[in-house]
Amino acid sequence: MAFMEKPPAGKVLLDDTVPLTAAIEASQSLQSHTITGLSLPLPPKKLIGNMDREFIAERQKGLQNYLNVITTNHILSNCELVKKFLDPNNYSANYTEIALQQVSMFFRSEPKWEVVEPLKDIGWRIRKKYFLMKIKNQPKERLVLSWADLGPDKYLSDKDFQCLIKLLPSCLHPYIFRVTFATANESSALLIRMFNEKGTLKDLIYKAKPKDPFLRKYCNPKKIQGLELQQIKTYGRQILEVLKFLHDKGFPYGHLHASNVVLEGDTCRLLDLENSLLGLPSFYRSYFSQFRKINTLESVDVHCFGHLLYEMTYGRPPDSVPVDSFPPAPSMAVVAVLESTLSCEACKNGMPTVSRLLQMPLFSDVLLTTSEKPQFKIPTKLKEALRIAKECIEKRLTEEQKQIHQHRRLTRAQSHHGSEEERKKRKILARKKSKRSAVENSEEHSAKYSNSNNSAGSGASSPLTSPSSPTPPSTAVEHAPF
Repeated sequence: MAFMEKPPAGKVLLDDTVPLTAAIEASQSLQSHTITGLSLPLPPKKLIGNMDREFIAERQKGLQNYLNVITTNHILSNCELVKKFLDPNNYSANYTEIALQQVSMFFRSEPKWEVVEPLKDIGWRIRKKYFLMKIKNQPKERLVLSWADLGPDKYLSDKDFQCLIKLLPSCLHPYIFRVTFATANESSALLIRMFNEKGTLKDLIYKAKPKDPFLRKYCNPKKIQGLELQQIKTYGRQILEVLKFLHDKGFPYGHLHASNVVLEGDTCRLLDLENSLLGLPSFYRSYFSQFRKINTLESVDVHCFGHLLYEMTYGRPPDSVPVDSFPPAPSMAVVAVLESTLSCEACKNGMPTVSRLLQMPLFSDVLLTTSEKPQFKIPTKLKEALRIAKECIEKRLTEEQKQIHQHRRLTRAQSHHGSEEERKKRKILARKKSKRSAVENSEEHSAKYSNSNNSAGSGASSPLTSPSSPTPPSTAVEHAPF
């Protein structure tokens, strides 16, 4: 597809953050393999003893557990290999090849840039690819090109989308990593930034090399260690300042995590402002979509900040959210912020504002030394387009949260209804009802039978009837069991 070519009509924009699950329903023997409805690259099995039904059932149970572990791991579940394995129909494309085609088309009209090498799998997104670049007349400088496809939250018109993407290089802020070049078409965007040798905040936390693949760097770290308290305070304050700046500008972000923060000395700079314009789903969407009170992009940013602060403090992400109790931290002031963003109460009742977090003891005494004045002029027309797009993104989130909530209620009801305790209760109630019904029927039958006999045995009380009059049916017969 040419870089300026429109996407195919009716193209479905998938939300790649939606968790996939796999359930093994059956097995079958085929050419000395035992398969379970999945195309697994298993070697041939010996036929001595391994086709026993109990053995196969045990193997299925183990494989199901293996799949459950993968699909509930936040990093693995978003991996392209896992998506392709579980959903080959929707993830069959070669996204690296698509990105190369688009980038090659771009360089036909921009000959000053040159690709040094692809940076394979350094990010977590399936439809976002990176390339190490250089300028031909400045061969020693290294830059990074990122190319990304559209996502399901792209609500801007094509014209407004392209205008806003091209506006990004004009954004100047001490805590935003500057964009060198940006362009877009109706189906994707391409941005170039300077290559940062130190990498991201996540690289610092995990002691990782910036060019290594995402899975290798972060999925199973060898050493888990949080940052020092002063680093937590300084980096946290800088990130909150830039979030407040974007919120005040009406610019939707929603993509805060440790890999989207670059370090330059003791300064944090935010990456990937283009993600919300492209309509890409957030890294933490599967978390905050569970909580109906986290329903604005501002509250999403605050919740994601809680995840980031946890990772800076403990050297790893939380095992699950909400967090019931927090491990010992360098300061109780850290725990206070974590409780306000990740606790059960916070997720149930809603997030504080960025301004409120800035006033908390952990950040209120941090001195910022930068003298750079922020600049980001957005025309009024584009501000209105951003506002409408933001409302649409939030509406989709709210609808998704409603569906999840309804599904949870139904699942709980079904689980409760099908529990052993409930089945016993229903059996006891059914027996009691059956006994009570039998007693009532017996009493009613006896009463009717008695009334009928009394009526037939008393001539004085019987009405006179002519021989031609039909005899009314006996009430005892009317209620007799058939």
